[in-house]
Amino acid sequence: MTTTPRRPAQGLGAQLGKLQRLAQPYFLPVEETRTWQFLLLVLSLLLVVIGVTLALLTAVVALSNQLIPTLQERFLPGVEEIVHSIWSGWIGPVVSACALAGAAFFIAFRSKLRQGRWLPWLLLGVIALLILVINGINVGISYIARNIENALVAYDESSFWNIVAIYAFCLVLALPIRAVQSYLIPKVGLMWRRWLSSRLLGRYLSNRAYYVLNPNDENASDIDNPDQRIADDTRSFTITSLSVVVEVITALLTFFSFILVLWGINGRLAQLLIVYSVVGTTLIVYASRKLVALNYQQLKLEADFRYGLVHIRDNAESIAFYGGEKQEGKEANRRLDGAITNYNRLIIWEALISVIQRSYDYFSRFLPWLVIAPIYFAKEVDFGVFGQASIAFSQVLFSVSYIVNNIDRLAAFSASISRLEGFQGRVDEITHSSEDDQLSSLPNVQQVEANRLLISHVDLVPPQSDRVLIKDLSISLEAGQRLLVVGPSGCGKTSFLRLASGLWPVSGDGHLERPPAGDMLFIPQKPYMLLGSLREQLAYPLQPDRFDDDQFRSVLQEVRLPDLVNRYPDLDVKQDWPRLLSLGEQQRLAFARLLLNAPHMLVLDEATSALDVSTERHLYELLCRREISFISVGHRPTLREFHDTVLELDGKGGWRLLPAAGYEFGRV
Repeated sequence: MTTTPRRPAQGLGAQLGKLQRLAQPYFLPVEETRTWQFLLLVLSLLLVVIGVTLALLTAVVALSNQLIPTLQERFLPGVEEIVHSIWSGWIGPVVSACALAGAAFFIAFRSKLRQGRWLPWLLLGVIALLILVINGINVGISYIARNIENALVAYDESSFWNIVAIYAFCLVLALPIRAVQSYLIPKVGLMWRRWLSSRLLGRYLSNRAYYVLNPNDENASDIDNPDQRIADDTRSFTITSLSVVVEVITALLTFFSFILVLWGINGRLAQLLIVYSVVGTTLIVYASRKLVALNYQQLKLEADFRYGLVHIRDNAESIAFYGGEKQEGKEANRRLDGAITNYNRLIIWEALISVIQRSYDYFSRFLPWLVIAPIYFAKEVDFGVFGQASIAFSQVLFSVSYIVNNIDRLAAFSASISRLEGFQGRVDEITHSSEDDQLSSLPNVQQVEANRLLISHVDLVPPQSDRVLIKDLSISLEAGQRLLVVGPSGCGKTSFLRLASGLWPVSGDGHLERPPAGDMLFIPQKPYMLLGSLREQLAYPLQPDRFDDDQFRSVLQEVRLPDLVNRYPDLDVKQDWPRLLSLGEQQRLAFARLLLNAPHMLVLDEATSALDVSTERHLYELLCRREISFISVGHRPTLREFHDTVLELDGKGGWRLLPAAGYEFGRV
């Protein structure tokens, strides 16, 4: 199957759509609003900021007239006349009306901007206001540069120092504004990252999306490295998004401000600049299309390499026992080679685009001279026009060449948008689908919660597979009953436990009843050790404040871990528990955990395989005394006395139920 490559306009539209789906939920609830309302709010914000800027400028001029009459003459020459002309014409009333309309739109949406969503809008408004002020100062500096050069040519020392004083005044205004702007942009990005990461993490852990995505199987899911997408891609997206938006707004304001300055100097120069920038931008966009795909692939390959190194760290002891350094090094180098090969292609394209960028920049420097020199020699303009034209030309060129100057950064940003939006879409798809939705395609299947385990006429089939492990399985486990599952390796014993625990869906014309999630606890052969304190290990998945220290110490004594209490009298101590504790200690700690949780039913997958027979007997006796129902997978004949029934699997889809008393191991 072949796919038709997208045109640049289509690709841009698709990326903008992804950006909108990622950005809008933080600023406006998607469930309650439409896209056009979000875009209208953005426009309203800009209108309000423009109105506030004009009002502040008017207030500053009026206040300076009252307090320091000489201030305008010395530092703000001509500004009062400009403000007066704005308000005496149509511009002032129109800007005011638009600003009031924008404010009214925000007031109409005040109920949607709850849960702190008004704060990012306010900070964005402040940032936009600072951008407008800085842009106005930059326009003023272009006139200052022109007047300085004219004063130097005319040997007018008095005017020169007055103009230098004006320039110093502009710097005093601009520097703190720049500092505040430099703080607010990453601050909003940090707030956005906190919200987006928490949202993605919450949905990733909801409805077992983390299990469905199965990040450990590189070929089973199109969503690779969820950890990187939640951590790195989220950080990159939020910070870069705001930076790009601010830079684009700055570029637009700079363009409209300085194109007027440039047009006032010479219309032909303005036209030449626009043509030059459009041609250069088109060329660089066409040449850089490959960068997006290469950056996307680089993010994936780098994450794969990092995961390989983490895997070595997490399994250091096992690798050392096997002496598998050579094989691990081979696999890590394979992942590294993939990242290096792709990056080699990436730097070739970046070098090509860098040559185009530099050529574009070099040729643009003498274009103003070619246009201004003839009219200067004809004595139609003064010498200061050269400096002002160069400043205006460079500012406009910089604004219209934003894509050219930032193409590598935008390509990496586009790749992160695709990865993050793809992850968000997949997680949302899993999260929003309830168990009823998942079973809707299987109309004959029923799955309900009950105080027992009942499996009736169910085929055990792994997800995304048509291989039947167990055919037409029917079994019932009432309160207080205990089932032992036996069979050859690969026959589906652990898969049966996954079905009973609700991790795998029901297949066939079957019926499943099982206890609620909180009343059924699963313990694998290698127990899960979370990143936390000893107290949190024992209480997991419950909150540790439900138990006191005496309960924790008592249960450790019950499972024959008294040394752990002596070694760590402070239960809040945090250690690398999987590395610190042997497998036998981890299995006993898992039994202590289940005794505290006190579920109605247990699922034990060779949960005592690393223990001696005496300790195993002691732990099973604890379960029997508490009258807990359980399903065990095991191979030791000593387990038989603790179970009522044996589920024997033959590895070919067949099964049978036999009394545990007198059952002979090794018959399958």
